[in-house]
Amino acid sequence: MEKSKRKRFLSDSDSESGGKRAAEDQAESGTLTVGDSRKNVNSNDVAVNQAHPVEHQVDHTVQYDAPQLPGHCYDPDTSAPVSFYISSLEELKLWQPFIQDEHFNKAVIPLAPRQPPMQCNRPRTLVCHDMAGGYLNDRFIQGVHEENPFVFYHWLYIDIFVYFSHHMVTIPPVCWTNAAHKHSVAILGTFITEWEAGAAICETFLENEETFRALADKLVLIAHCFQFDGWLVNIENELSPNAVKNVPDFLRYFRAKMQQAVPHSLIIWYDSVLKTGHLQWQNELNKDNKVFFDSCDGIFLNYNWMEEHLQQMTSMIEGRQADIYVGIDVFGRGDVVGGEFTTNRSLELIRKYNFSAAIFAPGWVYETLGKENFHQNQHKFWNLLTEYLPSHSICSLPFATSFCQGFGMNLYRNGKVEVAGSWLNLSAQEIQPLFVDQQLDPANGCVKTHGCSKDAWNGGCCLVVKGLIPASRSSVSVRLFSLQVQSPPKVFVAFVYKVEDDTKVVVRPELTTCPVSQCDSEAPSTVDVLKPLSLAQDNALVQNFIQNSAPWDPEGWTTCFYLLELTDCILQDISVIITRLLKDEQDVQFQCRIGEIKILDAAKLRVEQKPVENLTVFDILWKKVPGATDHLHLSATLQWTYPPNTASCFKIYFRGLSYHKNQNVPDSEPIYIGRTNANLYRVVNLRLPSAPAGEPCRVEFLIQPLTQAGFALLESTCGRLTLNYTQPPEISNTQ
Repeated sequence: MEKSKRKRFLSDSDSESGGKRAAEDQAESGTLTVGDSRKNVNSNDVAVNQAHPVEHQVDHTVQYDAPQLPGHCYDPDTSAPVSFYISSLEELKLWQPFIQDEHFNKAVIPLAPRQPPMQCNRPRTLVCHDMAGGYLNDRFIQGVHEENPFVFYHWLYIDIFVYFSHHMVTIPPVCWTNAAHKHSVAILGTFITEWEAGAAICETFLENEETFRALADKLVLIAHCFQFDGWLVNIENELSPNAVKNVPDFLRYFRAKMQQAVPHSLIIWYDSVLKTGHLQWQNELNKDNKVFFDSCDGIFLNYNWMEEHLQQMTSMIEGRQADIYVGIDVFGRGDVVGGEFTTNRSLELIRKYNFSAAIFAPGWVYETLGKENFHQNQHKFWNLLTEYLPSHSICSLPFATSFCQGFGMNLYRNGKVEVAGSWLNLSAQEIQPLFVDQQLDPANGCVKTHGCSKDAWNGGCCLVVKGLIPASRSSVSVRLFSLQVQSPPKVFVAFVYKVEDDTKVVVRPELTTCPVSQCDSEAPSTVDVLKPLSLAQDNALVQNFIQNSAPWDPEGWTTCFYLLELTDCILQDISVIITRLLKDEQDVQFQCRIGEIKILDAAKLRVEQKPVENLTVFDILWKKVPGATDHLHLSATLQWTYPPNTASCFKIYFRGLSYHKNQNVPDSEPIYIGRTNANLYRVVNLRLPSAPAGEPCRVEFLIQPLTQAGFALLESTCGRLTLNYTQPPEISNTQ
């Protein structure tokens, strides 16, 4: 592309642009306050870095000739960044890593640690996401306005997520990679060839060692560049004798190179082609396809198996039972054991023989049963399976979640609607709990948990816990998360909830621990259940937390804080316990909303105010607003530098400025534009006033970091860039 058409605007203090790790997400526009409401914070409580970011000034003349943006990286209508795929060998050959525009597609959330590790021999659960060809609204990296979207949130029950489409090279949209990694789930792209066209592709890349190595090298580069964890290889076409003899060497080379680039990576083969080259799905691992299994990390079996297939496989596997992913088509097509709402029948048989499972197209509940009832049907579907889905544990602090599922009817901040309107952005999804229906007493129902977008503390959703305390009990508890984290000496817990309909119950968190000395022992460990007493609101740690969380006005919500002093302990489970207030002998029905849970090291509540630096703007695009000659639409890319792995995300704001007494004066409070996990954001179709003839207009952009614990930094640390824009006389005269 022509560099002269794509200018990067730098302040005099900038020497180079930063932010080479790029993945984007966005909610909706609306007014937010980002003021220094914490000016009186005690310096002993919050460590303030005195180095403030330089405020950048950029002068720009409005032009309507658009910069040349590559079509596969940007939406042609809006210039919003989008995820992309590769359809041909020629496209794949031309693709090169680290092109600036593709930085938007690079995931920045690393794969979180977990217990047990993926490499253990426990049966695993793979989900293969195939929905209407893929790359729907999830392709919009910064999010999109959408009502009743498809989302996935049963992450703690699965181990591997495959993004599937029928394009030759399916690169997972970055939002899925960010969400999967946050939950310790590996995510794979798909390399697929099909039918006659696929056979031609295979003849070309499997011609010899040089050609198959070149293709493998390029796929490895793609996975490494966009930070996902491997590939499903799906060859569903006939292969010539020459091509098929090269497949095992291709897989071995591919796996070795992926392991070098991404050490935890996986290459999984789909059950379709035989060692003879014939296309014939086997529905089992046998002598005709084992050569491919032996050359990679696992095999994804076709769906039309019966119990005898599972029985036959047990005799030919030595130590790799977990690497056999027995396929389940949720649509239930063909001769299958179970599908749709009987998928659990298939899963029960698979686990009976200790194999892993590959659940294909669980989006069936969304595609066929109606968007309006999606969440009820999603809950029903997965609740039927959880008995057969081993969960994994979270292994790091800080632990913070407001249960946002990456969408909402509104966007909330500290219990208040900050931005009105529906939105979807899976990169904004926070850690999801173990969704279960817990049976208390057959005669008295159960306790249920589910996400709810009608209200929230932060983001777009909260967690609803509803059920009944039987007359025979004073309380019920619900396990939400499994942890395996060595406890710091002092643990600070923040808990936000509300009770519906004045029900006479109190809600509080409950943690379990076990001694470090017993955590690796095969013998049963001693488990301690901790029910801490809450701290007073004037406690110094509580005040520090509230100051870090400003603006703080929890009207309608109950906020509780706790301090645990522990020695040589492993934090194991996070539960909530609901206790009746009245000591009578009646059943108590209740419904409460959990807004947020944070488990923090009390020694790390101090927020280091690290400034955003080197803020630049480029790829500026102006459009006229139809029917409004006094306004323009601005699209532009902002990029900055910030210390890696210190911010959970960045919030983007803007405000107009007036020039008064030789200085810029804000016209309003900052207005929220969107959020990103990366050091890169594209402002899209921002409506601004037209500049009058001969006079500049000014718009200021602010970049606000949020810490890993979710604390927003002070406005003084925000990156700032002021765009002074003017219109040429010939444009101004025509207004």
